Amino acid sequence: MGHAAEILGVTQAFLRSLDAAELLTPGRSEGGHRRYSRYQLRLAARARELIDQGTALDSACRIIILEDQLAEARRINTELQHTHRPKPDRPGPVSG
Repeated sequence: MGHAAEILGVTQAFLRSLDAAELLTPGRSEGGHRRYSRYQLRLAARARELIDQGTALDSACRIIILEDQLAEARRINTELQHTHRPKPDRPGPVSG
């Protein structure tokens, strides 16, 4: 946790607050230390950005969750558009 806080330029208490707000659920090492994925570090950085702009912690967490859901919906939409595109009409034989 200390290393993650150092990377992000935040306090360990800030990371614990994101855990308490259920924005992040870090894994645990065998020794019980919190372990954050790169994805979780990106979420924490986004939370810090929003909070620095004056957004309350609970609101920042909700915004991040909605942004994440929107990004996933867009990804799925793009994927579906590529897999379910109608095939162009094939021209028939030319009669002459």
